Amino acid sequence: MQMLTVLGSTGSIGVNTLDVVRLWKDRFAIHSLVAGANVTILAQQILEFRPALAVVADESGRQKLIAELNSLGLAKSDWPQLEFGAAARVLAATDPAVEFVLSAIVGVAGLEATYEAIKLGKRIGLANKEVLVSGGELVMAATRLYGSELLPVDSEHNGAHQCLRAGKRNEAVKLILTASGGPFRKTPKQDLQNVTPAQALNHPTWKMGPRITIDSATLMNKGFEVIEACWLFDFTADEVEVVVHPQSKVHAMVEFNDGSVITQVCATDMRMPIQYALTYPERADAPVPRMRWDEVHQWDFHPPDWDKFPLLGLAYQAIRAGGSAGCTLNAADEIAVESFLNNEIPFPSIAATVAETLSRIPVSHPSSIKELLAVDRHSRAVARELVQAQLAPSR
Repeated sequence: MQMLTVLGSTGSIGVNTLDVVRLWKDRFAIHSLVAGANVTILAQQILEFRPALAVVADESGRQKLIAELNSLGLAKSDWPQLEFGAAARVLAATDPAVEFVLSAIVGVAGLEATYEAIKLGKRIGLANKEVLVSGGELVMAATRLYGSELLPVDSEHNGAHQCLRAGKRNEAVKLILTASGGPFRKTPKQDLQNVTPAQALNHPTWKMGPRITIDSATLMNKGFEVIEACWLFDFTADEVEVVVHPQSKVHAMVEFNDGSVITQVCATDMRMPIQYALTYPERADAPVPRMRWDEVHQWDFHPPDWDKFPLLGLAYQAIRAGGSAGCTLNAADEIAVESFLNNEIPFPSIAATVAETLSRIPVSHPSSIKELLAVDRHSRAVARELVQAQLAPSR
């Protein structure tokens, strides 16, 4: 029985992970569940999966979780250990009983716990972009040093991982990542000034959290995936290409030195890549819809509009700069996206805020998570100042 810690158990990836575990009760069990503020869902998960440890963001959340567990009638003798905060997240990820850590907390909140699990040589199912976008240099060095294994759960990187099994790594010359194009694929650039958060949150393919959905609308999410791919698979920025594929059926392609292109295709269901990571190198039956080849399919591919979606270019700029540039990119984007969702800045100002923050923060090479988080805080502060400057004329 393989024991799992799920970092981000109440989010979409976490919920889908537990759905896979539910189907494979003879193979997987939950040791720890780590959530943020959604204690209602977490309490239900505790009731079903009976973890040894449950972690929330803060003490207020812990008290609310206690109230939820009491309302469910779960005997206190059956409660898990209830903790909160960053140290507790690390505890959940590093417990000796845990063999697999599913890292799916949005933001840098999951970075330290994932890093500490890597240092213990644990297998990591990686669905948290910030781990590699912000800390790729540091994290990959630890992965090599401690012999940990990072298995990507994001559909594109999971697809790339599968494609790369078709040949030797030194035979692969290009990785192609697909993007749906988001809700504004056909929107003229001049009209983006007036789009609303509600319009940006209306993703044509996936149902995700607000930040990642806005990042998909700006193509920043695809830029983050380029950075992740470079770290995960040891590609240079010039060897990773992005193409817009609105149907979202082809998730990744790898071109080999003989001209062959291996493609990974599956239904848009996150349980497939999650299960792939959990059972790798085995392929087990997955509870996902199968492709219907007796139906007519039309798949389109075309280049992204770099001018309309400048954040994609900024991501390439960050991976070429290396070091802490990805950390600054992510931090500034998180602040800018939050400001857009709060109706403080227009949609195009997300990219403008990120670009200006990158220009103001020098690239460094943090040697610890503490140093990396200091860069993150500094970058956020600069981005907030830029947002405030945009608000000032209207006050």
